Amino acid sequence: MTDLRYLPDADGVTEFEATVTEVTDDYLVLDGTYFYPGGGGQPPDHGTLEWDGGRAAVVDAAKNHGDVRHHLGDVAGDLPSPGTTITGRIDADRRERLRRMHTAQHVVSRVVLDEYGAATVGNQVTVDGARIDFDPADFDDADLTAIERRTNGVLERDLPVEKSERPRAAVEGAVPEGRTQLDLIPEHVDPLRVVAIDDFDLCPCGGTHVDRLGDVGTVRITNRVSKGASVERIEYELAP
Repeated sequence: MTDLRYLPDADGVTEFEATVTEVTDDYLVLDGTYFYPGGGGQPPDHGTLEWDGGRAAVVDAAKNHGDVRHHLGDVAGDLPSPGTTITGRIDADRRERLRRMHTAQHVVSRVVLDEYGAATVGNQVTVDGARIDFDPADFDDADLTAIERRTNGVLERDLPVEKSERPRAAVEGAVPEGRTQLDLIPEHVDPLRVVAIDDFDLCPCGGTHVDRLGDVGTVRITNRVSKGASVERIEYELAP
């Protein structure tokens, strides 16, 4: 079992030491990791693993029955044996970009829920941009302008972003209807890791996030796409 050390609130760490527990030609498993293994619409971290006599690029990370497999790209030297101490280094620029983009998604989702009553039914963040699917929604250009303006107004408040674990029952009672699809989280997951943006938003989420909204930058909505009778997709990017 790989300890997810970035949880609940250490997602700013990008360098660490760990012990190898499993070795194959394709991946390494560690006793603990700060690499985000992907999920919730956020892609996995990239980076490197180094050990005495060797080094490998990490081109993917994925959960597998409680372990995190660090999938290897180019490898220099012999692969390490189980029990070897390694140094992991996450691509810090990429991690920070994803932290900013994912936190922006939470703000946009809450703004749209509050202003239009539309729930977030899907999202995907990348280092270059993000998309969110809303239902029910039928946005026009004026709506997009208003969503962008309201979102950036919230970001300018520089509210603190708290990441913590909370009892499931308390989270279910606090999260407004339509904010997240709690029914998709298995009942046995308790407590839940939640992301709270001061008194503005609360949402269960296992992804990486900035510590204050002022670190996000400025949201620019770039496109709107109809995805069905009542589903609208908003696409956005970030400016520094």
